Amino acid sequence: MTSLDKPTATDHDSEQTAAGSAHDAKAVTEAALFEAFGGLRGMVETVLPGLLFVTIFTINKDLHVSAIAALAVSLLLVAVRLIRRDTVKHAFSGVFGVAFGVVFAMMTGNAKDFYLPGMIYTLGLALAYILTTLAGVPLIGLILGPIFKENLSWRTRNPGRKKAYAKASWAWGLILLGKCAILFPLYWWADTTQLGWVLVALKIPPFLLAVYLTWVFLAKAPPPIDVFAEMEAQEKAEKERKAAAAAAQREV
Repeated sequence: MTSLDKPTATDHDSEQTAAGSAHDAKAVTEAALFEAFGGLRGMVETVLPGLLFVTIFTINKDLHVSAIAALAVSLLLVAVRLIRRDTVKHAFSGVFGVAFGVVFAMMTGNAKDFYLPGMIYTLGLALAYILTTLAGVPLIGLILGPIFKENLSWRTRNPGRKKAYAKASWAWGLILLGKCAILFPLYWWADTTQLGWVLVALKIPPFLLAVYLTWVFLAKAPPPIDVFAEMEAQEKAEKERKAAAAAAQREV
């Protein structure tokens, strides 16, 4: 091996820097996904009301008791977050979903209708992921852009990142469509307990798969453009320019 073939200290430092940057990008992506989708606690808050509803209904077949228990635990989860001064967006979304389900089931008298609003929401969300991607504005980019401090800069300034958002949105849309393809036939053919237990079983695995695929796509994508840092730099440069101009005028 000649001296030209041997790795230099500079090469080694560059490799370490690149590895560190890749690790940082993955860590930032993980943190952003955790913030956007609520992490472990958000998953518990998503599953618990439906699990309580189907458990109680399986035991006593009482729609009113099951619905009230599900709504009560949703409100309790929100109260705990308020007391601890945590973010409540995930818990509130759970309350609204349960409340719609309770109202719908009470109006129709059919316990299966407790699940129908959530199923319709899932179908609408699946279509939103697919249609926004076809329109060139993938929904996952609209959700994660502000968290990454890039807003919509990925649309015109970061094509590699836009491509990753498109792949992730396709993944979310197709996974949710697959979930709907299982649940809607069960709504018509299965009884309340069968539908409820299948729905509880399908709460977390499809979600985790979609989050994992999103992480894979974004971890390989170019880093986000921090538009907030750019604006701060521009403001600082403008202030320095004005200060320099004012100093020059005083000297004259």
